[in-house]
Amino acid sequence: MEENYGHKPVLLHECLGALAIKPDGIYVDGTLGRAGHSLEIVRRLTTGRLIALDRDETAIEAANRRLGDYLDKVTLVHSNFSALDAVLHELGVHGVDGMLFDLGVSSPQLDEAQRGFSYKQDAPLDMRMDESAALTAREVMNTYSYEELRRILFEYGEERYAPAIAKRICQHREQKPIETTLELADIIRSAMPASALREKQHPAKRSFQAIRIAVNDELGELPPMLDAAEKNLKPGGRLAVITFHSLEDRIVKKKLQELAQGCICPPEFPVCVCGRKPKVKLITRKPIVSGEEELAENPRARSAKLRVAEKC
Repeated sequence: MEENYGHKPVLLHECLGALAIKPDGIYVDGTLGRAGHSLEIVRRLTTGRLIALDRDETAIEAANRRLGDYLDKVTLVHSNFSALDAVLHELGVHGVDGMLFDLGVSSPQLDEAQRGFSYKQDAPLDMRMDESAALTAREVMNTYSYEELRRILFEYGEERYAPAIAKRICQHREQKPIETTLELADIIRSAMPASALREKQHPAKRSFQAIRIAVNDELGELPPMLDAAEKNLKPGGRLAVITFHSLEDRIVKKKLQELAQGCICPPEFPVCVCGRKPKVKLITRKPIVSGEEELAENPRARSAKLRVAEKC
């Protein structure tokens, strides 16, 4: 009987359809997580191969169990997806039929209190997806300047009370270092007006998202990953990317549009002199989102958007 992993892969059927899996193909799951997508990809392979990456070693360990029946077709790699090009080069892989990147934080990471991602459970301020990385949320909270904290909260969390929250963090840490998640959540709450505290979502949600993005450089790693994906796909190979907030989606959308653009000569030129050809074609002009059935089963899917492109 399969172990209960407490994690439903988001937009699963849509991803499998987008990848158009060939039984003898080579596929990459760049965000292994709890292997929900990987399991369904590898089940569809006969002589094919799946290369699965994750920066979180606990994900690699869990996948060894969950994908146990298929490990002869799977290569598990502890690596960040921004190093995709180097990983494939090292494995001697020179063309991939399909790649999937699910940019959501895996549910178990959020649910394991000791990882420090949750504003609902007390734990040391950590938030590292890769526990061997140096930078923690504790360091960000206690050493970053007011200006940098304000920028992070505003840009990555789209938090309108960023100046007040950053100021309160700086005031608090002058007395003593900020050590735990609930301590930080209380500081954030104390900096917000009463009207904001009456909102449906938790007052610390946007700030915690922002800090997590900063600790893991989540946005900075997207462009090199997308470039490496395009470079390593075979002609006709598919790229599927699931985003969970507008910042990620904007970066993915812009990059895919750039890759899909052909001639960039001024319109008054009679003939093309730049010679630029599209590298991908967009399969989805608008992102695919979850249907009512999936949303009823998995509320975390509400903000998920799937964009798909095909290598020219």
